[in-house]
Amino acid sequence: TGLSKEIKANLAEFDPHIVHISSPDVAGHRAATWARAHDKPVLASVHTRFETYPRYYGFGFIEPVFVSLLRRFYHRCDAIVAPSASMIEELREQGMHHDIGTWSRGVDRHIFTPARRDLEWRRSLGIEDDDMAVGFLGRLVLEKGIDIFAETMVELRMRDVPHQVLVIGEGPAKEFFAEKVPEAKFVGFQQGEDLGRAVASMDVLLNPSVTETFGNVTLEAMACAVPVIATDVGAFSELIVEGETGHILADLEAPTMQQAAERLMADDALRETMGKNARRHVEAAFSLEREMRQLAEVYESVAPQKRAAANP
Repeated sequence: TGLSKEIKANLAEFDPHIVHISSPDVAGHRAATWARAHDKPVLASVHTRFETYPRYYGFGFIEPVFVSLLRRFYHRCDAIVAPSASMIEELREQGMHHDIGTWSRGVDRHIFTPARRDLEWRRSLGIEDDDMAVGFLGRLVLEKGIDIFAETMVELRMRDVPHQVLVIGEGPAKEFFAEKVPEAKFVGFQQGEDLGRAVASMDVLLNPSVTETFGNVTLEAMACAVPVIATDVGAFSELIVEGETGHILADLEAPTMQQAAERLMADDALRETMGKNARRHVEAAFSLEREMRQLAEVYESVAPQKRAAANP
């Protein structure tokens, strides 16, 4: 919805130097309108490829309309930021804005750490110590690729590949997921240290989503030394070093994902090496401190531009 009188009063009292909008919805539009009326610079950050959502519900033909609506929103902002070079390039091709900066992501390595792997917790779910736990982490909706994940598990069952399925998250497609993957252990929405424990207790994470601009769940798994198999979209190719920290799949088909998962599940040494490499990669390039420094630099660049435009 929009901005209530109370929220507007709070904004006026706070008197921000910049308004940062994280979602191009009705509230985002209202926030941009408020900022314009009060001569505040507006920065928007891109987190999700909303324009791709209609294709998952049989309405792919209206995707251009979504692109147009997003473009209208982002043109109301002074600048936008995206988490990866590939996403920035796509936004430029779509004509979303002329000023697009980088705001990458970081991960709390104290919460997401292999030290949180909990075999007792796994046992409580019926996952034994030597079981191979294939994980899914995210909201349970079709646009997160749960259909491909489910088909991949069917392929593994048909090939008699021993495995357990650990699903972290909630959403309206849970019933669909449970029907397709009856062996899955659903642990619901997790956060904080509980989420860190759940992720670290996986053996491999599959991320078949094609709607991500970055994919924080991939980063969280890598920080837990869990190798990731993901599709070649968004920032995944910039997060995952192919063959070293996980696998990037150009072909979004269940048999392709099944083959990659089966190879990784069958090779304990490779899986352990990839996990360690993934943890080191996160430590070197994706700290929370780096993320916040990057955002602060963007704020500092946007505010002076607005002042200069107002006082030529």
